[in-house]
Amino acid sequence: MDATKGITAPPPVVEIDHLELFYGQSQALHGINMPIQERQVTAFIGPSGCGKSTLLRCLNRLNDLIPSVRIRGQVWVVGEDIFAPDCDVIDLRRRVGMVFQKSNPFPMSIYENVAYGLRIAGEKDQRILDQAVERSLRAAALWEEVKDRLSNSALRLSGGQQQRLCIARTLAVEPRVILMDEPCSALDPIATGRVEETLAELKKNYTIVIVTHNLQQASRVSDYTAFFYLGRLVECDKTVKIFTNPGLKQTEDYVTGRFG
Repeated sequence: MDATKGITAPPPVVEIDHLELFYGQSQALHGINMPIQERQVTAFIGPSGCGKSTLLRCLNRLNDLIPSVRIRGQVWVVGEDIFAPDCDVIDLRRRVGMVFQKSNPFPMSIYENVAYGLRIAGEKDQRILDQAVERSLRAAALWEEVKDRLSNSALRLSGGQQQRLCIARTLAVEPRVILMDEPCSALDPIATGRVEETLAELKKNYTIVIVTHNLQQASRVSDYTAFFYLGRLVECDKTVKIFTNPGLKQTEDYVTGRFG
């Protein structure tokens, strides 16, 4: 059965093709096939240990950092096979940015946190840096809160502000895709709401993939939802269908709380 039968055109910005991943002899992902649509939010849901974050980390090759990992299959990002030998991984991670579960601002100013990626890439024009910092902070819904203290340490921001700063830092290098691994799990409800509002604005310009254990969050913020179980993609469809009329009983049992 095709787990993605509800997903139709336009062409996806990311295409996952028969992807399998092994930690040593243990197989963590089994034959994953799915598209990720441009300028939409796709949520990965499923019980702990089902492969959500592992798959997310495949999309910008962060799993390369784990020595025992072996991968079969392909992932295409804007038509490029990201596991091809000639793929520039540094450029890939610019185009496919990551926001982690725990906010990780650098121990430097708010301004320098956002400008960091551009400086590493060699940008020295102060005007361009200033514009990128303001643009990114505005896009992350943080500019009005920090515009008068850009020289202050980022570590003095609240947890929710730090997470939005990490989003701004990702945006500064103009990615095509933004990956988010449980970005709200450490935040209070008010901060979570601000991040979710930010996602609604960001998807106008970016493709977003979010891993979440919070089914209510997935139903609120995503356009598509993919349900995983034991390293397999069970079902992927428009979020409203997954939560109101899923195609499989296993999906229904999970989203209604009968297991997981």
